[in-house]
Amino acid sequence: MSPSQKKFLQSWLINTIAVLIAAQIVHGIRYDSTAGLIIATLLLGVLNAFLRPLLLLLSLPLVVVTLGLFIVVINAVLLYWVGNLLRDFHVDTFRSAFWGALLISIITVVLNAVTGLRNARIVIHRSQPPKRMDNDGGGRIIDV
Repeated sequence: MSPSQKKFLQSWLINTIAVLIAAQIVHGIRYDSTAGLIIATLLLGVLNAFLRPLLLLLSLPLVVVTLGLFIVVINAVLLYWVGNLLRDFHVDTFRSAFWGALLISIITVVLNAVTGLRNARIVIHRSQPPKRMDNDGGGRIIDV
């Protein structure tokens, strides 16, 4: 299996897990069969790959003014469309789609950070305070 295929499958699995958790938590998002869930996540991935960049470009002023929060609305629109396009995956209202998109985004970021899929890593460094020198003047030290 090539590295690009492996990365695609990992990303698809993470998105499937995120949508599965969102369907369990958010009232108004549900699926009838496992195949419906898998097809919904595949369609959502295709829409995110091709349609989302266009929607981001068209709504760039709103994204900038809202400091990026409008991206959740775009994700909700795509999730709502997937719910309307498929018979085995249902998104009842836009409110459900909004909360589902927010939850899917959070879960995806966490799982990508844990697996290292998108080069998002959480690193915590602990350092010792600098040693005090005799001729430092006794003032505070600001380490930038």
